[in-house]
Amino acid sequence: MNLKDYFENNKGRGILATADKEGKVDVAVFSRPHIMDEETIAFIMPDRLTHHNLQSNNHAAYLFMEDGPEYKGVRLFLSKFREEKDTELLHSIRRRRYSSKEETEEEPRFLVFFKVDKILPLIGAGDK
Repeated sequence: MNLKDYFENNKGRGILATADKEGKVDVAVFSRPHIMDEETIAFIMPDRLTHHNLQSNNHAAYLFMEDGPEYKGVRLFLSKFREEKDTELLHSIRRRRYSSKEETEEEPRFLVFFKVDKILPLIGAGDK
């Protein structure tokens, strides 16, 4: 599956699931991922529970449900391999723009990179 084409051509909502080192799960609403290459995606996130969980457990899952009456979408199984804090790249790819006042008052942001380990449809196991 070409993730760049998929996310450019489909609107919807996403959920990122993480767990801490004890296995306590968190889920959070996230926008579409930034597609870095065929095997790498990234999310911009503040230093909250999702980011905290990824410090001790690098595995995550992202569920994207397409807008529309049917249950269509994808599930991405991910492994974090690096992150950057408030870098030029982060600021250049972010979709939401802030006023200069908001920019100076904003909390730090992290650009977190993931390897895409597996892609499955929203419903079902996909091709075996």
